[in-house]
Amino acid sequence: MLSYWKDEDGLTTVEYALLLALIVVVAITAWTALGSSVNTTVTDVNSHMP
Repeated sequence: MLSYWKDEDGLTTVEYALLLALIVVVAITAWTALGSSVNTTVTDVNSHMP
């Protein structure tokens, strides 16, 4: 039982999974914000075209 508590392989896997989830959330948030900005710019340019 003591060896189970000293084994850190499972903990490392969970930490990597949480880090990956955080990176995905940040990437989606940045992509959404950037997409809105690009959409606004394209719409403005399109409205000024003859």
